Amino acid sequence: MLLTLSWVLPLAGALLLLLVGNADGRRDGVIRWAALLVSIATFAVTLAIWAAFDGGVPAFQFVERYPWIPAFGIDYYVGIDGVSLLLVVLTAFLTPIALLSSWGSIERKVKEFSIFMLALEAAMIGVFISLDLFLFYVFWDAMLVPMYFLIGIWGYDQRIYAAIKFMLYTMAGSVLMLVAILGLAYLHNAATGSYSFDLLRLYTLDIDPSTQMWFFLAFTVAFAIKVPLFPFHTWLPDAHVEAPTAGSVILAGVLLKMGTYGLLRFSFPLFPDAAASFAPMLAVLAVVGIIYGALVAMVQPDMKKLVAYSSVSHLGFVVLGICAMNTQGVEGAIYQMLAHGVSTGGLFLLVGMLSDRRHTRLISEFGGLKEVVPRLTAVFMIITLASIGLPGLNGFIGELLIMLGAFRWDPRFVVFAGLGVILSAVYMLWMVQRVYFGSVTHEENMKLPDLVPREWAAAVPLCAMAVVMGVFPTLFLRPMESSVEALVERVQARQNLRVNRSFESFGPFGTFERAERAERPER
Repeated sequence: MLLTLSWVLPLAGALLLLLVGNADGRRDGVIRWAALLVSIATFAVTLAIWAAFDGGVPAFQFVERYPWIPAFGIDYYVGIDGVSLLLVVLTAFLTPIALLSSWGSIERKVKEFSIFMLALEAAMIGVFISLDLFLFYVFWDAMLVPMYFLIGIWGYDQRIYAAIKFMLYTMAGSVLMLVAILGLAYLHNAATGSYSFDLLRLYTLDIDPSTQMWFFLAFTVAFAIKVPLFPFHTWLPDAHVEAPTAGSVILAGVLLKMGTYGLLRFSFPLFPDAAASFAPMLAVLAVVGIIYGALVAMVQPDMKKLVAYSSVSHLGFVVLGICAMNTQGVEGAIYQMLAHGVSTGGLFLLVGMLSDRRHTRLISEFGGLKEVVPRLTAVFMIITLASIGLPGLNGFIGELLIMLGAFRWDPRFVVFAGLGVILSAVYMLWMVQRVYFGSVTHEENMKLPDLVPREWAAAVPLCAMAVVMGVFPTLFLRPMESSVEALVERVQARQNLRVNRSFESFGPFGTFERAERAERPER
């Protein structure tokens, strides 16, 4: 029941807050604490799941299954493996930090804000644990609603435009995915005589390559929008810039990972033949996004928009690792998802702290803050160095594994992707230099307060996690290792099976061709 508890607990907290009357000043404080305690309790549940998880078992664990709509083969079916385990923990880890970040900036409709934050957490966890495609789709669309209101109500000047753009982009992709999900259930019915949305059963479904192509595109476009992969990224800067700090932390830390998680969990293992055909094209888009995101980030005058475009660049590395579809590449992709959630979520948190103090995010409005807020400067430097992949911090491990995996697959992609690593150091360190170093250029900055205890409580866990992930990577790699190996073997086995069948169709020459292929070393 732990998996169910992990998403029911925040949802129950949100429903209980609905019973609270219209908030006044005193009730706002109680509501904030109640939401924070519920999110901490949820984090404790995910830690219990991690502690009981057996990393040596590739199969799904903590499985729960109950009939939901039996006539159509729809079940409440949840489980967790090494691919999804740490993403669930990341979600529960970032939610209390996001709630803490809102205490100084969200002053109206605190009850409603807290309800939407907890409901969003429940939906995000539900996405990562769903093993029924219909249930997955319900959670996938459910998380759009609270994020839409978080941006549209508590965002900045252009919040309505950003919220509508976010909703339209993601809903367009969701409709395509829904059509493909229904198509899979229809194919299962044609093959077996019964409808099913069971992911593990659908993994074994033998789908014609031409049909795979269309289904793969439908799923992958939905996930590419969520990543966002170039050129589907245009909603992201607006959503990030206009969202409140808590919304930006969750958007960067968790929501973007659902796109890359979807590629790993659905697109590649369900449609391996189509994935093999489209992987080089996806990798090209990923590399273009890496370089494009870095170059555009370099010229941004707004700190928040700079960090937003850095996400386009960093998540391009994740997609590249997935396209490689070998153990190093996939492990690196998952590790980079976690690292990006910590470091980029931390950057949005710290930019929000500066914005709360000065009510501006323009780089030109700052300068010399090291002398005024030395503790904030130190924390910002740690998170920045983690973001650019300094050895000893979390960003280095993921990028290294992705580069190794991609090099084994096709070294040409690594040559161009490596440029993104250099550019990320350029734009991030240049921003830090202009904001924190030199002389104080604006009199308004002379009296800025340094970190207060509440801000310390939000920033220290992020810094600690960046160091722990950089120094002790096996703590996070070990739980995912067997599941990643099983995933890679499943995809490659399905691809090899299709290749072998195609060889057999050429008669006696097929035997020679298969033997020749078996003697070739795996690249």
